Amino acid sequence: MIDTILTSMQVSSDNLTFVHALLTILISFALGAIISFTYMKTQPMYNQSFTLTMIVLPAIIAVIILLIGSNIARAFSLAGAFSIIRFRSAPGDPKDIAFVLFTMAAGLACGVGSFGYAVLFTVALCLLMFFLKTIKFGAKKSSQRLLKVTIPENLGYEEAFDEIFNKFGIAYELRKVKTTELGSLYELVYMVTIDHLTNQKDFLDAIRCRNGNLDITLTMNPTEAAQY
Repeated sequence: MIDTILTSMQVSSDNLTFVHALLTILISFALGAIISFTYMKTQPMYNQSFTLTMIVLPAIIAVIILLIGSNIARAFSLAGAFSIIRFRSAPGDPKDIAFVLFTMAAGLACGVGSFGYAVLFTVALCLLMFFLKTIKFGAKKSSQRLLKVTIPENLGYEEAFDEIFNKFGIAYELRKVKTTELGSLYELVYMVTIDHLTNQKDFLDAIRCRNGNLDITLTMNPTEAAQY
């Protein structure tokens, strides 16, 4: 029965009419809005321009498919036209890339007239996203941080903070040692693994007391760890 309903909602591109084109665009917009809403509710931070793009992207893809149809010459013409467009953007999060592919797939399904499959596919994946968000699938109980500590020259850097790291149960690795202020100070760079239950303020206070209240930097974004 479900197959019958989904098949009945498919429209052949050879019978394209204004009503069918309008219906395709409206459904694409609706599916894009659902996907965009799901993205906003399942991501801790998001960009407004990206959420707006996800609303219009399915409609754009659907219109392209409608224009191409089964005409091979038209497909090559459109491919040549779009080849002159160059997109420049910052590297995206893998989840953002997944949502872009999600919206493109919904637009493709609408463009070929498979409205039933497009709706089923969109609703199923959105519910899956909410479910994974609810159970916090893949969330780590500990995370890596980059710790930079400045110490005076009379403090031995090799075992300066071993006691503090062991007290707070923090795994660490000394990655870099650099002299500053004409050799009067040392800058130590540690890669530390901190549990989500660790009180970071108490940990930094203990470090501060040991290094004489000199500079301490704890990098919160793991992607910045390679920039030390």
